[in-house]
Amino acid sequence: MRLVTYKSTAADRARIGVVRNGSEVLDLTGAGNAPFNTGDMLSLIEAGPAALAWVRDAVSKAAKSVPLDSVRLLAPIPRPRKNVFCVGWNYTEHFEEGRKARPHVQEMPAHPAFFTKAPTTVNGPHDAVPTHTGVTEKLDWEVELAVIIGTRGINIAEGDAMQHIFGYTVANDVSAREVQRQHGQQWFKGKSLDGHLPMGPWIATADEVPDPGNLPITCRVNGVAKQDSNTSYMYFKIPRIIAELSAGLTLEPGDIILTGTPAGVGHARTPPEFMKRGDVMETEIRGLGLMRNRIGE
Repeated sequence: MRLVTYKSTAADRARIGVVRNGSEVLDLTGAGNAPFNTGDMLSLIEAGPAALAWVRDAVSKAAKSVPLDSVRLLAPIPRPRKNVFCVGWNYTEHFEEGRKARPHVQEMPAHPAFFTKAPTTVNGPHDAVPTHTGVTEKLDWEVELAVIIGTRGINIAEGDAMQHIFGYTVANDVSAREVQRQHGQQWFKGKSLDGHLPMGPWIATADEVPDPGNLPITCRVNGVAKQDSNTSYMYFKIPRIIAELSAGLTLEPGDIILTGTPAGVGHARTPPEFMKRGDVMETEIRGLGLMRNRIGE
């Protein structure tokens, strides 16, 4: 299933829906007796398999729907309960293009590099991305596959990791590069400006994505492809990421993990390229969906 958080009007409260046929949204709020809060994606995820079974049953009986293009899609999880976990340097070609900025690092790392983005970075799949003029002039793009945790766990073994996944969504780890550099080896500040994490357009449940390790992944700016790769080029695969992150650290339902970005980021280009007000950033993972965000406002 493809699960969305959306509003029908500006004044409407957020609600959860299911995308059907790629063109319509089935509203779950009127189905009745739901074992979770039908306006809160985190509530659905926490309710586990029983909630998904209820949703599937509700979809099979639903007759009422609204056109997908008539609603405003929010990020599937508009406000995570904790920081979003992120992996740095996880595509082999992205590591290579970054060598010029880190000439002292010549070998692929033995362990994933983790950092986080604040919950206030989360933005909708079609909403404007703030420029934060005066704070940054070097706004960069980073398409990423995001993993949504469904089952709580600590010290999760690689062999068990995929069983802890609720689903997947598309994300863009928008980065303020000079702010990131100002703070040395600590990336949090440059990655955590408000609105700098568009996510969506929906969560594809794990059963809909049989092979997340083989998905074409692309970012375009003003129609020009800047990143064009495949998740098969991840150096640390999803089970390894979950196992390492959960070592001594409990992962909880609704936790979000960004799995790294491929080559083609703006700051590594010659000359460097950055986004400006009015640019349009398209972030796509084939089979998962497409986001379109204008820069500015």
